[in-house]
Amino acid sequence: MADARVLRRFGAGLLCALLAEQTVLFAVPLMIFQSSGNVSYSGVAFALEWLPALLAYPFAGLLADRFGGRLLFRRANAARAACLALTLGVSLWRPEWTVYALIVNAVLLSLLMAPVRMAVEKSVPLIAGAQLARCQSLVQNMELLAMALGPALAALLAVYTGKLALLGFALLAFASAALCWRGLPNAPSTSRAAGVLHDLALGWRLLLDNPPVLSLALLNFTINLAFAAVLSANAFMITGLFGAADGAFGLMNAGAGALGLLNFILVPRLLAWMSIYRLGALGFGLLCLGLISMGLASGVLAYALSFLLAMGGGALFNVFNRTQRIKAIAPDHLGKVMGPFYLVNLLSYPLGGLLTASIGHRYGVQPLVLSLALLLTVPGALLFCLTTRRFRVALDRPSPAMEIPQ
Repeated sequence: MADARVLRRFGAGLLCALLAEQTVLFAVPLMIFQSSGNVSYSGVAFALEWLPALLAYPFAGLLADRFGGRLLFRRANAARAACLALTLGVSLWRPEWTVYALIVNAVLLSLLMAPVRMAVEKSVPLIAGAQLARCQSLVQNMELLAMALGPALAALLAVYTGKLALLGFALLAFASAALCWRGLPNAPSTSRAAGVLHDLALGWRLLLDNPPVLSLALLNFTINLAFAAVLSANAFMITGLFGAADGAFGLMNAGAGALGLLNFILVPRLLAWMSIYRLGALGFGLLCLGLISMGLASGVLAYALSFLLAMGGGALFNVFNRTQRIKAIAPDHLGKVMGPFYLVNLLSYPLGGLLTASIGHRYGVQPLVLSLALLLTVPGALLFCLTTRRFRVALDRPSPAMEIPQ
């Protein structure tokens, strides 16, 4: 059973890190635009926020296996605090260099995001013990709470302190995250280190030879593709198509984050009387229903409620997603496999944005959302059934695909 004190420190450190990330995501684009007056700089910064992380995940997985989750989490967050300290110093010393400092900072923080995510994946099995599903629910809740609290707290602080001071707040939050994880369990690899290219190839081979995890990666890609189109178009749908005020968009996103509180209350009760597979099926059904309703919504209220339904379903599905994939991967190679796994998942975000910019621009965003929702509901449901069947077979009777290649 997970130690309560250790679990609290784990959750507090994770929440501090996520709040800092959300604060930076809120402050940096505004600071770049206001400092430069050129929207192209903001576009460059946005691209640099996801591209380095996308490429860094497989390498971050190797680091997680080599050093263990606790050590990697603490060092990555300490490095993120140092990056912000340097950026803050440059911006105060040479204000004319602020834009360039912020762009370089975006690249560095993006690279360091991948090690943090891989460190969490590596640490959860050590922290959770027999309560793996509940611990994964805690991780999901921290992410949702940070989505709600981060932008709201950043906006409030910006009114009284200015946007540059937000970098100082994020710096302290990253440093606090590193301190919270001091003394937590750690499990560095005990095997002899091979070459980087060898380990990268091994991670991909382990993923491709693991039927349940591979099916889950493809299912996640399909789900994230639909959500990527939705998230990239939400602002247009709320303020453009439905003509609502900007505040409605903010409230909808805050409501999505506040689902973490509901998830925190519901998931332990749901797990008490249903299996992790039924919880995953319930979440998958709700997110499909929510996405279809978004594609059919005729008003802002129906659209916002449908979005919250889809996000709530996604939160329940992610408990199944996070829990089962860890069980089906050899612990010594968890990072090696999860790096490529995250890479496959994240590829859907730029693709979803491209679909919105091309097909959505030409034929309408709402028909695109409805088409992706139907694609997810019918073929995606078959893929979900295949995935759950493969997990049942693999976890009830471990297959050779889960073994470590010689």
